[in-house]
Amino acid sequence: MSTIDIVAWFVYLLAAVMFVIGLHFMNSPKSARKGNQISAAGMAIAVIMAFAHLFAAGFISSTAVIVLVAGVAVGAVAGVYSAKKVKMTDMPQLVSVFNTVGGGAAALVALNDILASAKTPDTVVLVTAGLGVLIGSVTFTGSLVAAGKLQGIIPGRPLALPAKNLWNLACAVLAVASVVMLVLRPEQRLLWSVLTALFALLYGLLFVFPIGGADMPVVISVLNACTGTAVAMSGLAIDNVALIIAGALVGAAGVTLSVLMAKAMNRPLSSVLLGGFGDSTSHDDADGPEGSMRETTADDVAVQLAYAQKVIFTPGFGLAQAQAQRELADLGELLKARGIEVLYAIHPVAGRMPGHMNVLLAEANVPYEELVDLDDINPQFPGASISLVVGANDVTNPAARKPGTAVSGMPILDVDKAQNVVVIKRGRGKGYAGIENELYFTPNTQMLFGDAKAELQAIIAAVKELDA
Repeated sequence: MSTIDIVAWFVYLLAAVMFVIGLHFMNSPKSARKGNQISAAGMAIAVIMAFAHLFAAGFISSTAVIVLVAGVAVGAVAGVYSAKKVKMTDMPQLVSVFNTVGGGAAALVALNDILASAKTPDTVVLVTAGLGVLIGSVTFTGSLVAAGKLQGIIPGRPLALPAKNLWNLACAVLAVASVVMLVLRPEQRLLWSVLTALFALLYGLLFVFPIGGADMPVVISVLNACTGTAVAMSGLAIDNVALIIAGALVGAAGVTLSVLMAKAMNRPLSSVLLGGFGDSTSHDDADGPEGSMRETTADDVAVQLAYAQKVIFTPGFGLAQAQAQRELADLGELLKARGIEVLYAIHPVAGRMPGHMNVLLAEANVPYEELVDLDDINPQFPGASISLVVGANDVTNPAARKPGTAVSGMPILDVDKAQNVVVIKRGRGKGYAGIENELYFTPNTQMLFGDAKAELQAIIAAVKELDA
C-alpha cells in the first residue's frame, strides 16, 4: 500500500466512527440534531478524502474530473434545495426518492466494478458487486413505486395482482440465479449482470405495488435497509471501508426499525411485505359502528379545555397535512399557563414515516418530555379530562381490540378511555385501513369538522376570550 492509501484508510475509518457516533446521538430527539451534524461532517471528510485520493492516483482524463465535479455539484444543490423546500407532509416521499437515488447509485457502482475492467474480476468482487446490483435495483424501482403511492400518483390502496406470489417468487429466483451464474460464468458477465438488474428491477415493482398506503412507513424502512445493504456490497466490491460501514449501519438500522414498527402494529413483518394492511377487499359498512357522530364547535371545545385538569393531545397525519403543529403547541402553552397538565400521545406509526409526529412537534418547540409514547401514555388516558385528537384515524380506532377488522390486533392509543374526547377532522372520510373509526361514534366523543389549523386557531382565540 502507498502512503496515500494508508492515509485514506485511516481517514475513512475516522469517518465511519463519526457515523457510529452520529447514529448513537440520534437515539434521542434532544441530541438528534447533533447526531446529524456529526454524521454529515463524517461524510464530508470521506468525500474530501476520496477526491484527494483520486487526484493523488491520477485521473484517466480531464473529462472524468469535470463529470465528477459536475455530478457532485448537481447532487449537492438538488439535495439542499429539496431538503429546504419539502413540506413535512411530503418528507416520506423525499425519503423514498433518496432511497431510489441511493439504490440506483449503488447498483451502478457495482455494475461498473463488474464491467469496467478488461480482466475478469475475482470471485469476491463478482459476489459482492452482483449482490449490489440485485439489491440496489430492487430498491430503485420499489422506492419509486412507494414515492408514487405516497404522492398519490399511484393508488395508495393495496393492489391485487394476479398470481402475485408466483411472479414475486419467479423474479426473485431468476435474479438470484443470475448472480450465481455471474460468479460461475464470469466470461459472460455482461449478460448475467444485465439479467440480474432486469429481474431485480421487475421484482421491486411487484414487491411494492400490492402494499397499501397504511404500511408505507414500514416499506420505506425496509427499502432504506436495502439501500444501506446495497451500498455496503458496493463498498466491499471497491474495497472502501467508509462505504462498507456506512452501508452496514443504514442496513442494520433499517432492519431494526422495520421489525420494531411491525411489532408496534402487532403484525409479523412478513404479513406487511406480502400484501398490505388487511386485504384488498372492501369491508362491509353494515358491520361498522352504529349511531351517529356528535358535532361540536370551537367555542365549546375551548370551554372544555380551559376548565380541564389534564389534557392529552393525540396528533396524526391530519395535523401534518394542515401544517398545524405550531397552533397545537401554542394551545398547549396557553393551557399550561392556566395550570393544566398537557401531554402529547405519540403512536409509533402515526403519520407516514417513523418519528413523523416527533419531528413535527419538535419543530414547533414542544418540550421533549411532553412527547409520550404509546406504552407510557395509554395508562394515563383514564385520568385525562379531555383527549384532543387532531387528524389521527386508524391509530385511535377501538375496532383494533376485536377480531375481524382491517386493524385487528394493532396496538392503538386508548383515547376513548378519556373522560371526554374531541376529534378535529377535515371531513368524514375513512383512514388508510378503509374502515370507519368506531371512536367517532362513542358517547363521550364529539367531532369538530374543519381544517385543523383553522379550528385550532379558533379554539386558541376562544380560550383567550375566557381570560379577558
